[in-house]
Amino acid sequence: MKNLKQHIINTEESVITITGLYKSFDDLQVLKGIDFNLFKGENIAVLGKSGTGKSVLIKIIVGLLKPDHGEVLVLGKHVDQLKTKELDALRLRIGFSFQNSALYDSMNVFQNLAFPLTMNIKNLSKGEVKDAVEEVLESVGLKDKLKQMPSDLSGGQRKRIGIARTLILKPEIMLYDEPTSGLDPVTSAEINELINEVQQEYNTSSVIITHDLTCAKNTGNRIALMFDGKFLKVGTFAEVFDTDDEQVKGFFNYNFIQ
Repeated sequence: MKNLKQHIINTEESVITITGLYKSFDDLQVLKGIDFNLFKGENIAVLGKSGTGKSVLIKIIVGLLKPDHGEVLVLGKHVDQLKTKELDALRLRIGFSFQNSALYDSMNVFQNLAFPLTMNIKNLSKGEVKDAVEEVLESVGLKDKLKQMPSDLSGGQRKRIGIARTLILKPEIMLYDEPTSGLDPVTSAEINELINEVQQEYNTSSVIITHDLTCAKNTGNRIALMFDGKFLKVGTFAEVFDTDDEQVKGFFNYNFIQ
């Protein structure tokens, strides 16, 4: 991913719009009135400590959980109102990069990447599958790992392969769940750079769930700081953290920025 053109965010077009979102599990209220917009071509980092509701939010976005109240509009579709086939079709337009990379241990890298392609797009030739796999592997800088097993890869390499497997279907929206979790600072910086390169080369709109300030600062065009099931502040990194709000300052002090 070299010589990338200047990236353009279309603030006239929202690809995710969430209004008045509430979600509880029995007596535990997790989301307490979320309002949220993701614009076309934008990266938003949803930042917060563990247990604040970040992962519940993205599960609702892809229809894995239903909201108790509120509206969730993704690529023009009301997610909670979709039938199974409609939801499956929408999910093909959304890439979900799991925290643990979710690779199949019994498959090598090529097989892991080819699997979602052959499952979802019929009548592809072997050559077309091979070309698609090699293209996304080159995008994440791991074209030489084609025949490697997941157990032979480092944590950072598994993260990259997980992102490549998501990209192979060319999604319009990317959802990253704690992309730098468990990685050393150098590898974390490489994953942050990759997220930005994916945004530019594939023109994705992304939600990056993280508790890592460095990740949020380096990947998010905007930051949405979540605390106790609500967004305390939404804006650029400077707009969010240039404040006397003790809750915001407390989160800043809880973390570490390179």
